[in-house]
Amino acid sequence: RDGHAFRCDAQVHLATGLTAQSHGTANEIYAAYDQSAERIEKQIRRYKRRLRNHHQDRSRPIDQIAAPAYVIDSHDAEADEPETLTPLIVAELTHQIPSVSVGEAVMQMELAGQTHLLFRNDASGRINLVYKRDDSNIGWIDPGESKA
Repeated sequence: RDGHAFRCDAQVHLATGLTAQSHGTANEIYAAYDQSAERIEKQIRRYKRRLRNHHQDRSRPIDQIAAPAYVIDSHDAEADEPETLTPLIVAELTHQIPSVSVGEAVMQMELAGQTHLLFRNDASGRINLVYKRDDSNIGWIDPGESKA
């Protein structure tokens, strides 16, 4: 229940190792579910050819690296400034970083409805980042060897 409406979140783990996510919001719970299911069906239809091509190229499942992730407390703007720059950690979690190609990373980010995705690049072995830009293009950060 989300206020006066219902919200249905759906997540499907595909055989390729990618994950599709969607949500639906409606005044009735079944309508919210139907909306969420339709969105996932549309995503999978839209990427079906790309998913099939990537799955054929990949002979093994996607490797994942477990990395520590932290939730940091953001202090109240009206409160006094903290004495140190050391943040207060509220929670410690584990985040899975997939080892995929850049194309697969972009596809995973779009399927999951995320604004960014941290991944290990199969080609270079380095940690990379893909993200949605304000101009609706995709940005890619590859911290390779700098030429200073």
